[in-house]
Amino acid sequence: MLLAEGNQSSGAIFILLGFSEYADLQVPLFLVFLTIYTITVLGNLGMIMVIRINPKLHTPMYFFLSHLSFVDFCYSTTVTPKLLENLVVEDRTISFTGCIMQFFLACICAVAETFMLAVMAYDRYVAVCNPLLYTVVMSQKLCASLVVGPYTWGIISSLTLTYFLLSLSFCGSNIIKNFVCEHSVIVSVSCSDPSISQVLCFVIAIFNELSSLGVILTTYIFIFISVIKMPSAVGRQKAFSTCASHLTAITIFHGTVLFLYCVPNSKNSWLIVKVGSVLYTVIIPMLNPLIYSLRNKDVRESVRKLMNHLT
Repeated sequence: MLLAEGNQSSGAIFILLGFSEYADLQVPLFLVFLTIYTITVLGNLGMIMVIRINPKLHTPMYFFLSHLSFVDFCYSTTVTPKLLENLVVEDRTISFTGCIMQFFLACICAVAETFMLAVMAYDRYVAVCNPLLYTVVMSQKLCASLVVGPYTWGIISSLTLTYFLLSLSFCGSNIIKNFVCEHSVIVSVSCSDPSISQVLCFVIAIFNELSSLGVILTTYIFIFISVIKMPSAVGRQKAFSTCASHLTAITIFHGTVLFLYCVPNSKNSWLIVKVGSVLYTVIIPMLNPLIYSLRNKDVRESVRKLMNHLT
């Protein structure tokens, strides 16, 4: 009904400019992004498989890691194939339905990952601060609830933002100065007033950032206090190393999202938006399995055993 009212938005065509201004770099960029996507797929799906087939890894921490890998795989797969296509073809158009669907799926993944990182921080808090009660506190029921929560809120957030995007008018051919249909670039080409949609996106982004970062910062304060009290220097070094990797990924992800969605004027700098989009839709899904999983001794041993078995 919304699309049929007056403007025939469903017939609108979007043009994803992507990196078209760098004509000489199309092939090199294609090879770079193809390599990154291949690593992302192999890393995340491989991690899920390793966790599933190794009973030693059937713990809450690896349960959450497997879901983070699943979200990262879905996130990258929603965005990167279209990016790769636009680097090798002249026709960079995408239909209205395709653009909205890409945004809908990418938004679910982004929100789910935001809170999955917070869930993982809580898991590390229980493991470090209450190790004797870890298996009791992190029961299967609680773990399932902690995983369902991010997916559910991701769907709710995405449905809400998508509904208000569908209420906007889009006329004819619309040039999007990015390689992905994200919120700020979609509303920027709208023929109607997008202020309600922009404010709503701003509010949801602020809520997601403050609530998830609040959980992360609170848990890490308690983790830091507990680590400081550890008598073993080796134990402290190991805990700090793990936390540093986790916090590095959190800083990159949340810093990028916060800047792109919560700074009102950032949408006017298309180069910054494009670079930020590459970070959180392409690079971070590749880095996460390396940061959280492949550096882990248990995972490395599991991968080694699997490779030996296959050969």
